[in-house]
Amino acid sequence: MNVQKLRLQRGWSQQQLAELSGLSARTIQRIENGQPASAESLKSLASVFEIDFSTLTSEQDMSATSTSKQDEQLALAKVRKIKGFYIHLAQYVVVISALAVINLVTHPSKLWFFWPAFGWGIGIIAHAAATFEFIPFFGAEWERKQVEKLLGRTL
Repeated sequence: MNVQKLRLQRGWSQQQLAELSGLSARTIQRIENGQPASAESLKSLASVFEIDFSTLTSEQDMSATSTSKQDEQLALAKVRKIKGFYIHLAQYVVVISALAVINLVTHPSKLWFFWPAFGWGIGIIAHAAATFEFIPFFGAEWERKQVEKLLGRTL
């Protein structure tokens, strides 16, 4: 079972659990946030919760596996965003090139293809900024900080 869930079922604060287990409150926070715990810490928590030590160690193994799967999913999503940008850029080049050819063949005195190239170019720049996070705020790190702030967690 989850350490936080076990603690909350008993109505304990992190400080109370720390005092009962002989661990620091910071160690309890780290364990509840999914960071790995030492065998001694897990043994201490298992004795306080009156559960088998293997229950907490198997939970640690599962959380490590789920963390690596989450990392893999995040990396895959990032690659898909980059791929989407390059597809968008290729479409831009093909369509604007075709418009330029049409413009130069039909009315070379009026260069109207610059207008769609300019408008769509702004969209390409915005897409690049979102994909490669040129703007430091509104990126993944900013989102993570805002979630932590809303949940009342310190960074």
